[in-house]
Amino acid sequence: QVQLVESGGGLVQPGGSLRPSCAASGFTLDYYAIGWFRQAPGKEREGVSCISSSDGSTYYADSVKGRFTISRDNAKNTVYLQMNSLKPEDTAVYYCAAGPGWGRFDPYEYDYWGQGTQVTVSS
Repeated sequence: QVQLVESGGGLVQPGGSLRPSCAASGFTLDYYAIGWFRQAPGKEREGVSCISSSDGSTYYADSVKGRFTISRDNAKNTVYLQMNSLKPEDTAVYYCAAGPGWGRFDPYEYDYWGQGTQVTVSS
């Protein structure tokens, strides 16, 4: 069964850090670009970061550039999103997705989606 499972979300104070992970089962992440998206209540889903399958190129939304880092561990079939200097506006459900191309933040370029992990930044 093809599946993506996110974990590692939670509640953190402003300025804190979290590192959600995205683990794949039923397929190998090596051959897929991975994207992280988020959706806050009442807002549209937006792309946060993505990493290519070929050369490990990364791409970040302006709102998280310099604070978030995406990485992949192919041996563990897992992708991570290191989130530092978190702000209340980062509060959202974070989803990972896998796709065969390099669609960056085009959700239609991704075939598989996880169920999401909640990230809440609040004092």
